[in-house]
Amino acid sequence: MIEISIRLEGGLLRSCFIRGHARAGPKGRDIVCAAVSILAKTAWQTLSVRKGVTVLGRDAERGKFSLEVTAYGNQESFLAGVGAFLMEGLESVAREYPENCRVAIVKA
Repeated sequence: MIEISIRLEGGLLRSCFIRGHARAGPKGRDIVCAAVSILAKTAWQTLSVRKGVTVLGRDAERGKFSLEVTAYGNQESFLAGVGAFLMEGLESVAREYPENCRVAIVKA
């Protein structure tokens, strides 16, 4: 099971932590893991190249990923858009594969 925790502050994405394995297919061919990985890594890459946004991330080992927004300057609307994209994508995967993926959203 992939466990995803997304933390929002004032409606803005502040962190996303992902751990676990979907076990929906063989290693290297798991469509659920692939979908979650692509969504998370694309969000991290999109944020990391935006001027004024500071994001920390780690994908050091299989089955673990973290993304933390530490600063966003005047980029609130950009951060809101990336966060909405990430949440909708991950929640869509969880709705389609509820036995393999779960998303928890924490609002602060």
